[in-house]
Amino acid sequence: MGRRGFPPQPTAIKILKGNPGRRPLNKAEPQPESGMPACPAWLDTEARREWKRVAPLLHRMGVLTKIDRSALAMYCDAWSQFLAARTVIREEGLSYVNEKTGYVQQRPEVAVYHNLQRILRGWCYELGLTPSARGRMTVSPKQEEADPFEAFLAGRQN
Repeated sequence: MGRRGFPPQPTAIKILKGNPGRRPLNKAEPQPESGMPACPAWLDTEARREWKRVAPLLHRMGVLTKIDRSALAMYCDAWSQFLAARTVIREEGLSYVNEKTGYVQQRPEVAVYHNLQRILRGWCYELGLTPSARGRMTVSPKQEEADPFEAFLAGRQN
């Protein structure tokens, strides 16, 4: 079953707009412990270029952890393949004449290109690379240390 309505906006954008819909704000958006994973050696040049572009941005956003290495590597690999298919389409066109039949056919890279668009959209969602993806993310709130004075005022003395 597909999604209904507009995707939710990130809490930060809702706050900047003054929360015009007056809906509850997502107080559990991800604030994971960050860490910069190492770029895998098997990525090709274009995938590494995307890694170097995206990884620091995700790290500064606080959504990248060392455990996300494989997911980010798959995103970067799909990005590289997407660009390769796009290059073939730009250089050769969307179609070609089949020499055996004489008919014009869609170039196979067009289907690959569209499939990779869907794959990349999925990875963008998973990694929080779009505003609506970040707005849908939730995590458990972190346990904060209790302030002894706050506990005293609330009648919870140790």
